[in-house]
Amino acid sequence: MSEAIGFLIHDTARLFRRELNERMRHSGVTALQWRLLAYLARNEGTNQIKLAEFLEVEPITLSRMIDRLADAGMLSRQRDPDDRRAWCLYLEAKSLPLIDELRAASANLTETAQDGLSADEREQLAELVERMRQNLSRKAADVKQPERAA
Repeated sequence: MSEAIGFLIHDTARLFRRELNERMRHSGVTALQWRLLAYLARNEGTNQIKLAEFLEVEPITLSRMIDRLADAGMLSRQRDPDDRRAWCLYLEAKSLPLIDELRAASANLTETAQDGLSADEREQLAELVERMRQNLSRKAADVKQPERAA
């Protein structure tokens, strides 16, 4: 069973994305665009470089996504005062009702996914998955910053 945990987590995330896309199809927003909007709701004013790293997408992919959302009036760009080549991103008022709807759809989907789990099991599941995420985040940071020889 332990060998399959990565597959189970990946497959569950895939199903979650697919279902969220289906539930939000009418809005025209994909799961990746939803992640972008949700990230900006928590980190407004972030620049495109940090956002691309968070979303794990290439800058050109992010740029196209931002163009579509800006054209739809969902977000705006301002020059990054620390890096003239970069843009800082801000949500527009038009995006706020959509973000509320997306949060509600995500919460409802999470409830569906956790159907049949007790409150204690839900809490334990969240704690265990968070611990795994932290372990992998530390491992990724270690790989990015190898030790230097003295």
